Amino acid sequence: MFQRIRYRLLLSYLVVFASLLGIFAIAVRFAFTRSLTEQITDKLITIGKGAAANVEFEKGHLTVESDFRPQNLIAYHQTLQWFDTQGNLITQQGKTVLILPFLPNKMVQIQTGKVPIQAVTVPIIASDNGKLVGYVRVSQSLGEFDETLEKLDWGLGGGIIITLVLSGIAGILLTRQAMQPIEESFQRLKQFTADASHELRSPLMAIKINAELPLEYPEEIGPKDAEKFQAIASATNQMTRLTEDLLLLARTDKLPTQNRNTLNLTSILENLIQLHKPQAETKQINLKFQLIANLQLIGDSVQLMRLFTNLIENALYYTPSGGVVEIKTNRVGSQLYVNLQDTGMGIAPENINKVFERFWRADQSRSYWSGGSGLGLAIAQAIAQNHGGLISVTSQLGIGSCFTVRLPTS
Repeated sequence: MFQRIRYRLLLSYLVVFASLLGIFAIAVRFAFTRSLTEQITDKLITIGKGAAANVEFEKGHLTVESDFRPQNLIAYHQTLQWFDTQGNLITQQGKTVLILPFLPNKMVQIQTGKVPIQAVTVPIIASDNGKLVGYVRVSQSLGEFDETLEKLDWGLGGGIIITLVLSGIAGILLTRQAMQPIEESFQRLKQFTADASHELRSPLMAIKINAELPLEYPEEIGPKDAEKFQAIASATNQMTRLTEDLLLLARTDKLPTQNRNTLNLTSILENLIQLHKPQAETKQINLKFQLIANLQLIGDSVQLMRLFTNLIENALYYTPSGGVVEIKTNRVGSQLYVNLQDTGMGIAPENINKVFERFWRADQSRSYWSGGSGLGLAIAQAIAQNHGGLISVTSQLGIGSCFTVRLPTS
């Protein structure tokens, strides 16, 4: 039980930590991408202004005298393009050419695709009269930009994975240390419950004997006294069963394993079905079964009989007259499955997780006087887990429930 709690705490811790790391990585990547984009844009604007300064405007025509070396432009995957005021291309240098249409009113253009390119358009202003005489468009491949982002992604991803691994190791140690006082307290509580239940056996037995003794001689006591002794005997039986159930649950993790043998689960279920048929017939419940022959497993026959007895009695109790209780078996690989389907009152969705809690009942009006201690399903689950298995339940309110027992063959 505590191992599952530790795993859940560790998983929750890692999920929260991974979410925080993910948010941090996204923020870092966004900030870095924005900063790098601004740097590229500023660099292209600077190049564009330098190229615009080398242009002369004479007699209504632009004359380009570029100081940029073509080989340098090619090496840096850049291109310079000069346009007149009408948007007509005058000349260009470089090979990284933007294929998007020239838009003088749009300063920054980005071309996506196999080779992403960013371009910046800078106006050319005449120095003598300050009039617009043309434009310079500077383009640069974003290949290096994408490679830088890819390296950043790998670095952030690798850092997150390493951090989560180290955090997981630390989380295991921390959750173990945090759960240790709770586990020790729980063990002390279980020991107290076991000791108290054991000590209650003797006085309960004495009360039971002394209450049943007068009932053997009804002629010597009055009718009212007989009713009182009968109530005392019934309450004593109920208390005895409750203490036995508490003692069994308290010793769940210490149940003996030397009594485990190869068993025929089919035979155990057939015997229990025959045993509970009279109870089903009394309530007019159709007790059906579909059992696969000779299902073998290793276990304790007494414990397994208690497990399925509790489940069958629970199904018969909560199924009204005229209902159906059906038992089916199946084998999948090395796992045996036993399904107990009933047409009882069902369980509300918000109460499904409470089914195997101690002293919880689907019918809250059910009292100890009706014969149940509220520990039957908790005991059944404990026995299944002690055999390396598990009991799960599905239910629909007003339609019925299905308890599925999974047990390993060995």
